[in-house]
Amino acid sequence: MSPAMLSVMLVLFALSVPVAIAIGVASLVGLGFTNLPPIVLAQQVYVALDRFPLAAIPFFILAGNLMDVGGLSRRLVELARAFVGGIQGGLAATCVLTCMIFAAISGSSVATTFAVGSVLIPALLRHGYPVGFAAALQAASAELGVIIPPSIPMILFGISTQTSIPELFIAGFGPGLFISSALIVTVLIWCRIKGWGKQDGDGRLGKRVAIKQAAFSLLMPVIILGGIYGGITTPTEASIIAVVYALVVGLFIHREISFKQLFPVFRKSVISSAVIMFIIATASFFSYLLNRVGVPDAAALWLTETFSSQGAFLMAVNMALFVVGMFIETSASIIVLAPILTDAAIKLGIDPVHFGTIMVVNLALGMITPPFGVNLFAAAQVAGCSIDKMIKPLLVFIAVIIGCLLAITYVPAIPLFLRDLLMR
Repeated sequence: MSPAMLSVMLVLFALSVPVAIAIGVASLVGLGFTNLPPIVLAQQVYVALDRFPLAAIPFFILAGNLMDVGGLSRRLVELARAFVGGIQGGLAATCVLTCMIFAAISGSSVATTFAVGSVLIPALLRHGYPVGFAAALQAASAELGVIIPPSIPMILFGISTQTSIPELFIAGFGPGLFISSALIVTVLIWCRIKGWGKQDGDGRLGKRVAIKQAAFSLLMPVIILGGIYGGITTPTEASIIAVVYALVVGLFIHREISFKQLFPVFRKSVISSAVIMFIIATASFFSYLLNRVGVPDAAALWLTETFSSQGAFLMAVNMALFVVGMFIETSASIIVLAPILTDAAIKLGIDPVHFGTIMVVNLALGMITPPFGVNLFAAAQVAGCSIDKMIKPLLVFIAVIIGCLLAITYVPAIPLFLRDLLMR
């Protein structure tokens, strides 16, 4: 049964069938090999979606879209530019810094690409940066949207593996700041070598003015993360607060959202959320069928026997996930693979929170690697360029992030220091 399911799924992926449909068809093939009644499909889909933490996903997506339309993201760009835009390459560094801040609100790399990229890519082009560099930088920086909390993939990992979501959120800060710093250093050196960005300081706001304009934008991550880590709200409740806050600020304080604009924003958010939920539903039934025939246990046993040391296991997992991330959507990869790999990791004595950050960072790379990197297509759409123009600069950013991933993998203190300090 399992070979047939996997074969059908991979063939459909190769034919560019949408991820959710490919997994769903493969699951139906697997169901045909069992004596289970069809009603089991409906039952398992209902069980998969009837989880309170999952409600955070559509609300964080909606909050990100409301921030984009309501001008909060633009104010974050001006704030970041006010602080780092005065040096050569400062506008490129602003891109990374803004994505880092916006990631602490949206939880989605695609939302970050559109919200920040729609402001910064045109600005980069006006200041003489090559279009391929600008688009590649935006795509790579937006990866932070799934690493820095609140992170939708981390929510999915926590649900799939019964790992603490607040602990995963705290652990995401170290890797997020580490990767952000590495990207900023890279672009500053690159701009010095190429001679780009000498006029980046032109037209930027003063620091006091920028802080005043972005005050309400900066309060949003404080409210969200402060509520979660202060034990006041759950991640799901915090996501609802984020929507209400973005709505109030956009409608009544900044007054950049009209009531006519709300329907398109809600429609866009519903479509994005429905796609993710469809993937979760089909991937959960796929996992249920694999569990019935013992595939996760067998895979975990094989992994622990084949890779007897933590170092060898983590290297093998990183290599495998890098390839998987190139072809399979992040949410589906986490739901299908996280339970299997996390069981093997725990048996080897690896902290599941540490392993969760490794898995999320690695699969986030899939968002900027061909052929199915969603951030690439989003950034190319915003920049109005073809993906082939992004490849050369993109390879540099991928190399930097891979270097960071290896450090995160083999230096557990990077993700776990803050978690251990606050939670234990």
